[in-house]
Amino acid sequence: MINTIIFDLGGVLIDWNPRHLYNKLFADKAEMEHFLTNIATSDWNEEQDGGRSLQDGTEWLVQKHPEHEANIRAFYGRWDEMLGNALPGTLEIFRRLKGSGKYKIYALTNWSAETFGIAKDRFEFLNWFDGIVMSGEEKRRKPHADFYQILLNRYHVNPAEALFIDDNYRNVLAAKELGILSIHFTAADDLAKQLPEYGVII
Repeated sequence: MINTIIFDLGGVLIDWNPRHLYNKLFADKAEMEHFLTNIATSDWNEEQDGGRSLQDGTEWLVQKHPEHEANIRAFYGRWDEMLGNALPGTLEIFRRLKGSGKYKIYALTNWSAETFGIAKDRFEFLNWFDGIVMSGEEKRRKPHADFYQILLNRYHVNPAEALFIDDNYRNVLAAKELGILSIHFTAADDLAKQLPEYGVII
């Protein structure tokens, strides 16, 4: 029986997307996609999520690609503009799960400790969690097993009684390797249909 729900945040409960910012900075969408795919990549951003300082990450990338300096510095200089709204369908699912009183609910997120305060100020629901394990604080991140293990150990979670929800399939596979039942999130409607398959009623 599931008694614990573990949510990812970005892409599941919060619409975080660098395109919210870079659509304003690039007139040519193909150039924007090239920049985000080859310069300010997800792998680079995850190093900051994993604990490297925003300043160190920025300076490293500027040294590597000086011709893109202005756009690189905008990534964290205007980071708040990448933060969209809460995803209403998933937020409603969270609200119902929380209101039922049946589950402990945690967040396991790859997020820089330097930017998380911006999100906490904007989204009151981040205070609803029974605990948040953030990569930027722990200096470890998904999909590495030791990061998941921090949450399991800290909150005495039995993997067989937990359900993990993440939009990154890589992270879902890593959770399954630890024996955590997992859902690859694609849309709130699909999530609502899948939860009863795990005995979770909203």
